Amino acid sequence: MVHELNLRILPQQAYNEQSIQAYLRQEKGIKADAVRVVRRSLDARQRTIFVNLTVRAYVGEEPPLTDFEPYIYKDVSEKPAVIVVGAGPGGLFAALRLIELGLKPIVVERGKDVRERKKDIARIRPEQKVDPESNYSFGEGGAGAYSDGKLYTRSKKRGNTDRILQIFVQHGASPAILSDAHPHIGTDRLPRVIENMRNTILSCGGEVHFQTKMTELIIEEGRACGIVAGGQEMKASAVILATGHSARDVYRHLAENNIEIEAKGLAIGVRLEHPAHLIDQIQYHSKQGRGKWLPAAEYSLVSQVQGRGVYSFCMCPGGFVVPAASGPEQVVVNGMSPSNRNGRWSNSGMVVEIRPEDFEQFKIDKTIIPDLSLSLLYLQEELERQCWLQANRLQTAPAQRMTDFVNGRLSADLNESSYAPGLIASPLHFWMPDFISTRLREAFKLWGKQKHGFLTSEATVIGIETRTSSPVRILRDNETLQHIRISGLFPCGEGAGYAGGIVSAAVDGERCAESAATYLNL
Repeated sequence: MVHELNLRILPQQAYNEQSIQAYLRQEKGIKADAVRVVRRSLDARQRTIFVNLTVRAYVGEEPPLTDFEPYIYKDVSEKPAVIVVGAGPGGLFAALRLIELGLKPIVVERGKDVRERKKDIARIRPEQKVDPESNYSFGEGGAGAYSDGKLYTRSKKRGNTDRILQIFVQHGASPAILSDAHPHIGTDRLPRVIENMRNTILSCGGEVHFQTKMTELIIEEGRACGIVAGGQEMKASAVILATGHSARDVYRHLAENNIEIEAKGLAIGVRLEHPAHLIDQIQYHSKQGRGKWLPAAEYSLVSQVQGRGVYSFCMCPGGFVVPAASGPEQVVVNGMSPSNRNGRWSNSGMVVEIRPEDFEQFKIDKTIIPDLSLSLLYLQEELERQCWLQANRLQTAPAQRMTDFVNGRLSADLNESSYAPGLIASPLHFWMPDFISTRLREAFKLWGKQKHGFLTSEATVIGIETRTSSPVRILRDNETLQHIRISGLFPCGEGAGYAGGIVSAAVDGERCAESAATYLNL
């Protein structure tokens, strides 16, 4: 017999399967042989914290191995080929969906495989420089591989997000992501899952080419029929362009060849790092913090300041700040967390909404911008370069105590930080554009009033966070997902301006694969 119950219980009662079974036995009179959590969320709005659970209790029988049927990937080695440019979440899920639809994916990735990429990332700290083709943005898994592995998305109207999570589980992710309200794989575990996806593609006759940079789209008579990559032509029936939000050379190639793109709004700001125990105390309303039974605390903040949104982005509880530059003369920061989220610090992007029409506010010399569709790309580059100059042309990051940033003072000293290449004291309030810094300062004051202890000298403002999304949208038809002028070209995912995170990029990758199959009459 199977009982499905909705429970609202204390964290220690919801801690694991055994504690849930004990609660059911004592409070409900159900002696379950096994339980399976269907949905889990944490309610920390009041001082007494509860866990909301939907569970299935199995009495006299064992639960099934999984709650979904595994997806079938058959041999496609002799099937028509589709080129997939980029092996981030958009590209990988596009490739897997192509296999399901009977097409052969040829995945072309400019960076290295996820294991070799990790070695290049580790060299950033001692060498204080970034490999422009193998870094936190480029390489197998894309920016998402070393960007925390958060799988929460609001874009459920665009596609089946449960299916995306199930495919992650099928390739080695924890089944807990199917039930958690804010699912998270973890930076330490996601690379293995990505490798398993690659192995599925290869075992089915698909191809994956690393260190193979696309330099040109091949377009004949208004139709995409291949690419130039690694100095050689690669032909196929269609091209899915899933290059990620940092492939600036691709955007320039499109602009130079009159392939329609437009500037797209994004958000720019800083990383804000607190001691993890302080965020636990604030969010859990307790001087003891999270204690034994609770996870590292998360927060989500949003406000309107002077007509623009200011909000937290990619919050990483128990995580660390990382150097996310993808080329020379850049300092960029991002955040991530391991699966257990047990680090000493918690960090979040704190960013200000920027629209294309705001570009005039930044007073960047227009003579260096050949195409205004690239205006916000040039804004990103200029701010990253300023950050690099502040950091003495290294990968150290300019930083300021939070209270000093708000009060307009240079910090005499800095807090300890998780940022491995190191911090350098810098007046971010002074050199960052006033459009951004003023709004951040006002938002910090407001949030400090809402959350006692949040605005503190123990927190550190670290510059600069610019890679929240793509600064460009590659224009496509809403129905066919093809480029508005070039048939057979499917701009995909976050890099094309149609997604914002791992799951939404994966959903868009699947949709592009399905549209490619329709285009090829399959």
